[in-house]
Amino acid sequence: MRVSDILRHKGSDVVTIEAHKTVYDAICKLNQHGIGALIVTGAGGEISGIITERDVLRECGQKCAHPAGSPESEGDLCASLVEDAMTKQLIIGVPDDELNYVMGIMTKNRIRHLPIIEEEQLVGIVSIGDVVNAHVEETEFENRMLRDYIHGVTY
Repeated sequence: MRVSDILRHKGSDVVTIEAHKTVYDAICKLNQHGIGALIVTGAGGEISGIITERDVLRECGQKCAHPAGSPESEGDLCASLVEDAMTKQLIIGVPDDELNYVMGIMTKNRIRHLPIIEEEQLVGIVSIGDVVNAHVEETEFENRMLRDYIHGVTY
């Protein structure tokens, strides 16, 4: 199975955010769409990076020195920009990547979201959940075929 198979099933919609927006804007978009990562775009629409839940927590941990609800904390996180919190060194995949290769890349780099690029264009994003679900489906199909073969079932 390849990444293109996952994208064909999942779709190629990717939620983005501009680098000049605030981390609070990113939090709102993540919550609104129920996702864990946003692709960050620059002024010309080019891909600048990715901001994940982990990046938001790191930014908050570094910049929020006051207890929540105190007058000093008002706006601490909101003032941080996406471009300051995002991961700039993108690890990417391509549609032809095999499922096992993608699983290895994501595990080795400890990432949960992989932007998929084809001919310098963003064509989708896969999460570790997408990859695991595809792997489970593939394994279940193979197991069923083997059981049927053993029991002499023909199609």
